[in-house]
Amino acid sequence: MTSEKSNDSLEMPVFDGPVKLLIVVAPYFKDITDSLLAGAQNAINAAGAGFDTVQIPGVLEIPAAIAIAQRTSNFDGYVALGCVLTGDDLQAKNIGDDSAAGLSQLGLGGICIGNGLLIAQKADQALRLADPAGQNKGGAAAIAALHLVALSRKWGRETKGIGFKPKSGEFLMADSPDSGPKTA
Repeated sequence: MTSEKSNDSLEMPVFDGPVKLLIVVAPYFKDITDSLLAGAQNAINAAGAGFDTVQIPGVLEIPAAIAIAQRTSNFDGYVALGCVLTGDDLQAKNIGDDSAAGLSQLGLGGICIGNGLLIAQKADQALRLADPAGQNKGGAAAIAALHLVALSRKWGRETKGIGFKPKSGEFLMADSPDSGPKTA
């Protein structure tokens, strides 16, 4: 009997339009997060998607950064990358748990997030999970975000343009010929 775990994985989603993800990295344990980031970038490139990367001070700020980006930018999805080494430190465990809960809350609100936040007792455990030659959790998080983007597009619906909101995919500019009232 082998000790290696076997994981089934879904095929990479295919998109009919451009996809852009934001990778949010808390580089406190830089050697670990650099490996996670490399895995995420490789997975996103393999899907033919685009990405931007932003670094933030710590894992607690990851959910806030994603919430801000969701409100103020046009990303299709997000990849959260960071590492918390708990050891015997209850405060570190609470920080990791709070950040993970924040990401879950955002995801339940409909934001497409791949969670690549590692919570491990020791650095060697986290390095193993971030290893680009193994099961890189950064790449897995990016793939998860891409699958959620594909799912949201599959189940997306056309908005009706009620009130001042135009139909989805339609943009009106203030001085355009079509911006005035319609008469019959």
